[in-house]
Amino acid sequence: MDKHSEKFKVRLGLFIAVGLLLFALAVFFIGQQKNLFNPVFVLNTTFSNVSGLQVGNNVRYLGINVGTITDIKIANDTSVMVQMQIRKEIQEHIKADSKAQIGSEGLIGDRLLIITPGTDSNTVVANRQVVSSTEPIETDEIIASLAITAGNAEIISEELSEIIININQGEGTLGRLINDESIAENLNQTIKNLKSSSKGLDENMEAAKSNFLLKGYFNKKEKAAQKKKDDLAKKLKKEKEQKEKDAQKAKEAKEKKDN
Repeated sequence: MDKHSEKFKVRLGLFIAVGLLLFALAVFFIGQQKNLFNPVFVLNTTFSNVSGLQVGNNVRYLGINVGTITDIKIANDTSVMVQMQIRKEIQEHIKADSKAQIGSEGLIGDRLLIITPGTDSNTVVANRQVVSSTEPIETDEIIASLAITAGNAEIISEELSEIIININQGEGTLGRLINDESIAENLNQTIKNLKSSSKGLDENMEAAKSNFLLKGYFNKKEKAAQKKKDDLAKKLKKEKEQKEKDAQKAKEAKEKKDN
């Protein structure tokens, strides 16, 4: 009996020791997560709607968990005060004009509070300071907007389907143009007539140039065009010669400098 009691006591002691060790480890990890063993400072902010944010949710700065939400309470009829504890070493990086906004862990994860960086020129945020906030976009509003967009897309799709059906049935101007062969033939004939008219116009212009009454006019226009062409050629030649002279001068100056 005594021997059995001794074994029982040893097992009981080991069980209690393991339990205490696990409890100590749990307290340590929870404390590390909730900043129970680190120096912290407090920040406050207000929202008109916290969108499911809860006490204990994480506070992030630049994508890093730097603190936790410690208190959420209604400040007045239109706003909710949110208090957070943040690790003391982060305070020097958060500026007075930083803003708080509500985010989430992925698409459907827990809510969290995000501190955005401020400008480098502003002062560091003070302990228990109330920072400005950006109101969150509600999921219901996003879903409602998507529903409206989907409805509009459905209406457009139905109208396009109706237009295509009418075209295939030869209804409307475009439908007749595509399905009626006589219209296509008329268009081809019209294009041929335009080409013929253009050819006749060219012939008339050539005849007009040969006419002694108009010959002087056309000769004058040709001379003006040729003069303009010659002037442009002279200008380009002059610019080319000037560039060659400048290059030669630069070359001579460099040779003198080297000597």
